[in-house]
Amino acid sequence: MKVWNYLHNPRAAMVLLRTTLALLMLFHGWAKIRHGIGGIELMVEARGAPGWLAYAVYLGEVVAPLLLLVGLWVVPAALVIAINMLVAFFLVHTKQVLMLQNSGGWSLELQAFFFVTAIVVAMGSSKQ
Repeated sequence: MKVWNYLHNPRAAMVLLRTTLALLMLFHGWAKIRHGIGGIELMVEARGAPGWLAYAVYLGEVVAPLLLLVGLWVVPAALVIAINMLVAFFLVHTKQVLMLQNSGGWSLELQAFFFVTAIVVAMGSSKQ
């Protein structure tokens, strides 16, 4: 009996990856639903863009993850999450690129993980 035969299931792996990405991203979306996006609006306006653009965070942290969970429009939804992470990086995290945490981990490992996972889901999903 070869363990590889039981573990090698790319389709199930992709479902697990997109489900994990969706659920973890939804926690961030839920926080925005509960506490609002006033801080994000201020950051967007400070960059010279209209504050209403901050509402797009709901697409990347609520709508797109829900689409991933149900398996609908997976590639566009994953790309929306990737774009959401790029915007978060440029709005909030650019000064942390070379920083490490006290435990030795990269300060942006969570943001990088979300971004790369979204790209992998988009690249690895079968055609719709």
